[in-house]
Amino acid sequence: MKKLISTIGVLASVFAYSQVTFGLRTNALFNTSSAKWKDIESTAVGAWENKGENKAGFNVGLAAKIGSPVGGWFVMPEIYYTTFKNSLTVDDVTVEAKSNRIDVPVLVGHNFLLGKLAAFAGPVASYNLSGEKTYNELRVNAENEFTVGYQFGAQATLSKFVINARYEGAFSKDSRKVIDIASGDTVVRYDNRPSMFIVGIGYNFN
Repeated sequence: MKKLISTIGVLASVFAYSQVTFGLRTNALFNTSSAKWKDIESTAVGAWENKGENKAGFNVGLAAKIGSPVGGWFVMPEIYYTTFKNSLTVDDVTVEAKSNRIDVPVLVGHNFLLGKLAAFAGPVASYNLSGEKTYNELRVNAENEFTVGYQFGAQATLSKFVINARYEGAFSKDSRKVIDIASGDTVVRYDNRPSMFIVGIGYNFN
Protein backbone atom coordinates (compact mmCIF):
# COMPACT_ATOMS: atom_id res chain seq x y z
CA MET A 1 0.00 0.00 0.00
CA LYS A 2 2.83 2.40 0.82
CA LYS A 3 4.44 1.69 -2.56
CA LEU A 4 1.14 2.36 -4.32
CA ILE A 5 0.65 5.64 -2.48
CA SER A 6 4.24 6.64 -3.23
CA THR A 7 3.81 5.84 -6.93
CA ILE A 8 0.59 7.87 -7.11
CA GLY A 9 2.35 10.72 -5.33
CA VAL A 10 5.25 10.69 -7.77
CA LEU A 11 2.89 10.64 -10.79
CA ALA A 12 0.83 13.47 -9.33
CA SER A 13 3.97 15.51 -8.74
CA VAL A 14 5.17 14.94 -12.29
CA PHE A 15 1.82 16.03 -13.72
CA ALA A 16 1.67 19.05 -11.40
CA TYR A 17 5.03 20.29 -12.60
CA SER A 18 4.46 19.40 -16.23
CA GLN A 19 3.97 22.23 -18.67
CA VAL A 20 0.59 21.87 -20.37
CA THR A 21 -0.46 24.01 -23.31
CA PHE A 22 -3.68 24.00 -25.34
CA GLY A 23 -4.32 25.49 -28.73
CA LEU A 24 -6.14 25.61 -32.05
CA ARG A 25 -4.68 23.96 -35.16
CA THR A 26 -5.53 24.03 -38.87
CA ASN A 27 -3.69 22.18 -41.63
CA ALA A 28 -3.69 21.74 -45.39
CA LEU A 29 -3.45 18.15 -46.67
CA PHE A 30 -1.59 17.11 -49.83
CA ASN A 31 -1.51 13.64 -51.38
CA THR A 32 1.99 12.21 -51.59
CA SER A 33 3.21 8.86 -52.87
CA SER A 34 5.48 7.76 -49.99
CA ALA A 35 7.47 8.79 -46.92
CA LYS A 36 10.69 9.09 -48.96
CA TRP A 37 12.23 12.52 -48.69
CA LYS A 38 12.27 13.07 -52.47
CA ASP A 39 8.50 12.40 -52.66
CA ILE A 40 7.70 14.67 -49.71
CA GLU A 41 10.00 17.36 -51.14
CA SER A 42 8.30 17.08 -54.54
CA THR A 43 4.87 17.41 -52.92
CA ALA A 44 6.00 20.41 -50.85
CA VAL A 45 7.54 22.15 -53.88
CA GLY A 46 4.38 21.49 -55.91
CA ALA A 47 2.22 22.94 -53.14
CA TRP A 48 4.39 26.08 -53.01
CA GLU A 49 4.46 26.56 -56.78
CA ASN A 50 0.69 26.03 -57.08
CA LYS A 51 -0.02 28.27 -54.06
CA GLY A 52 -1.82 25.40 -52.36
CA GLU A 53 -4.30 24.87 -55.18
CA ASN A 54 -3.34 21.19 -55.43
CA LYS A 55 -4.28 20.41 -51.84
CA ALA A 56 -6.42 17.33 -51.20
CA GLY A 57 -8.19 18.82 -48.20
CA PHE A 58 -7.82 20.39 -44.78
CA ASN A 59 -8.48 19.80 -41.11
CA VAL A 60 -9.15 21.90 -38.05
CA GLY A 61 -9.00 20.95 -34.40
CA LEU A 62 -7.50 21.20 -30.93
CA ALA A 63 -4.12 20.14 -29.58
CA ALA A 64 -2.67 19.73 -26.10
CA LYS A 65 1.04 19.47 -25.33
CA ILE A 66 1.93 17.87 -22.00
CA GLY A 67 5.61 18.45 -21.30
CA SER A 68 7.77 16.42 -18.94
CA PRO A 69 9.51 18.48 -16.21
CA VAL A 70 12.82 16.84 -17.19
CA GLY A 71 14.39 15.59 -20.37
CA GLY A 72 12.48 17.73 -22.88
CA TRP A 73 9.97 14.98 -23.75
CA PHE A 74 6.27 15.59 -24.26
CA VAL A 75 2.98 13.91 -25.22
CA MET A 76 0.75 15.72 -27.71
CA PRO A 77 -2.84 14.45 -28.04
CA GLU A 78 -4.89 16.14 -30.77
CA ILE A 79 -8.37 15.90 -32.26
CA TYR A 80 -9.34 17.08 -35.77
CA TYR A 81 -12.28 17.26 -38.12
CA THR A 82 -10.70 16.27 -41.44
CA THR A 83 -12.11 16.53 -44.95
CA PHE A 84 -10.30 15.60 -48.15
CA LYS A 85 -10.94 14.32 -51.66
CA ASN A 86 -9.50 11.41 -53.58
CA SER A 87 -10.45 10.48 -57.14
CA LEU A 88 -10.27 7.56 -59.56
CA THR A 89 -11.68 6.85 -63.01
CA VAL A 90 -13.92 3.81 -63.62
CA ASP A 91 -15.26 3.13 -67.14
CA ASP A 92 -14.66 6.74 -68.16
CA VAL A 93 -16.54 7.97 -65.09
CA THR A 94 -14.50 10.00 -62.62
CA VAL A 95 -15.43 9.13 -59.05
CA GLU A 96 -14.44 11.82 -56.58
CA ALA A 97 -14.49 10.19 -53.18
CA LYS A 98 -14.80 13.02 -50.68
CA SER A 99 -14.13 11.86 -47.14
CA ASN A 100 -15.02 13.36 -43.79
CA ARG A 101 -13.57 11.86 -40.65
CA ILE A 102 -12.50 12.50 -37.05
CA ASP A 103 -8.75 12.09 -36.53
CA VAL A 104 -7.16 11.58 -33.11
CA PRO A 105 -3.34 11.61 -33.20
CA VAL A 106 -1.45 10.79 -29.99
CA LEU A 107 2.12 11.91 -30.58
CA VAL A 108 5.29 11.63 -28.50
CA GLY A 109 8.05 14.14 -29.10
CA HIS A 110 11.16 15.92 -27.92
CA ASN A 111 11.89 19.65 -27.62
CA PHE A 112 14.97 21.38 -28.96
CA LEU A 113 16.29 24.95 -28.57
CA LEU A 114 14.38 25.56 -25.34
CA GLY A 115 11.14 24.32 -26.84
CA LYS A 116 11.24 26.53 -29.92
CA LEU A 117 11.63 23.45 -32.14
CA ALA A 118 10.25 19.96 -31.63
CA ALA A 119 10.10 16.60 -33.42
CA PHE A 120 7.31 14.07 -32.86
CA ALA A 121 5.82 10.76 -34.00
CA GLY A 122 2.91 8.52 -33.09
CA PRO A 123 -0.32 6.78 -34.12
CA VAL A 124 -3.51 8.44 -35.40
CA ALA A 125 -6.95 6.86 -35.06
CA SER A 126 -9.56 7.86 -37.65
CA TYR A 127 -13.34 7.45 -37.59
CA ASN A 128 -15.07 7.73 -40.98
CA LEU A 129 -18.11 10.04 -41.10
CA SER A 130 -18.88 9.64 -44.83
CA GLY A 131 -21.71 7.41 -46.02
CA GLU A 132 -22.60 5.96 -49.41
CA LYS A 133 -22.47 8.24 -52.45
CA THR A 134 -23.64 7.76 -56.04
CA TYR A 135 -22.07 8.92 -59.31
CA ASN A 136 -24.24 8.30 -62.40
CA GLU A 137 -24.68 4.49 -62.39
CA LEU A 138 -22.07 3.86 -59.70
CA ARG A 139 -22.28 3.76 -55.91
CA VAL A 140 -19.32 4.16 -53.57
CA ASN A 141 -19.54 2.12 -50.38
CA ALA A 142 -17.18 2.42 -47.38
CA GLU A 143 -16.49 -0.83 -45.52
CA ASN A 144 -14.29 0.35 -42.65
CA GLU A 145 -15.55 2.97 -40.22
CA PHE A 146 -12.36 2.89 -38.12
CA THR A 147 -8.79 2.92 -39.42
CA VAL A 148 -5.36 3.54 -37.90
CA GLY A 149 -2.42 5.46 -39.35
CA TYR A 150 0.78 7.08 -38.16
CA GLN A 151 2.36 10.52 -38.29
CA PHE A 152 5.82 11.98 -37.82
CA GLY A 153 7.01 15.52 -38.24
CA ALA A 154 8.33 18.70 -36.65
CA GLN A 155 7.04 22.03 -35.43
CA ALA A 156 8.36 25.47 -34.59
CA THR A 157 6.87 27.73 -31.90
CA LEU A 158 7.11 31.50 -32.22
CA SER A 159 5.58 33.18 -29.18
CA LYS A 160 2.08 31.63 -29.18
CA PHE A 161 2.06 30.70 -32.85
CA VAL A 162 2.94 27.20 -34.05
CA ILE A 163 4.05 26.12 -37.54
CA ASN A 164 4.13 22.38 -38.22
CA ALA A 165 4.84 19.94 -41.05
CA ARG A 166 4.23 16.19 -40.91
CA TYR A 167 3.78 13.02 -42.95
CA GLU A 168 0.83 10.67 -42.48
CA GLY A 169 0.83 7.04 -43.56
CA ALA A 170 -1.53 4.14 -42.87
CA PHE A 171 -1.34 0.98 -40.75
CA SER A 172 -4.78 -0.15 -41.99
CA LYS A 173 -6.75 0.50 -45.18
CA ASP A 174 -9.95 2.47 -45.64
CA SER A 175 -11.43 -0.12 -48.01
CA ARG A 176 -14.00 1.21 -50.50
CA LYS A 177 -16.08 -0.54 -53.17
CA VAL A 178 -17.39 1.03 -56.37
CA ILE A 179 -20.62 -0.85 -57.18
CA ASP A 180 -22.61 -0.94 -60.42
CA ILE A 181 -26.11 0.06 -59.25
CA ALA A 182 -27.94 -1.85 -62.01
CA SER A 183 -26.21 -5.20 -61.53
CA GLY A 184 -25.04 -4.88 -57.94
CA ASP A 185 -21.57 -6.08 -58.98
CA THR A 186 -18.42 -4.63 -57.48
CA VAL A 187 -16.57 -2.80 -60.27
CA VAL A 188 -13.39 -2.01 -58.32
CA ARG A 189 -12.03 -1.92 -54.80
CA TYR A 190 -9.65 0.79 -53.65
CA ASP A 191 -8.02 2.24 -50.55
CA ASN A 192 -9.28 5.70 -49.60
CA ARG A 193 -6.60 6.37 -46.98
CA PRO A 194 -3.84 8.00 -49.09
CA SER A 195 -0.47 9.07 -47.75
CA MET A 196 -0.47 12.76 -46.86
CA PHE A 197 1.98 15.62 -46.53
CA ILE A 198 0.45 17.95 -43.93
CA VAL A 199 1.44 21.54 -43.20
CA GLY A 200 -0.33 24.03 -40.99
CA ILE A 201 -0.42 26.72 -38.35
CA GLY A 202 -1.77 26.99 -34.84
CA TYR A 203 -2.25 29.29 -31.87
CA ASN A 204 -1.67 28.36 -28.23
CA PHE A 205 -3.99 29.81 -25.60
CA ASN A 206 -1.39 29.62 -22.82
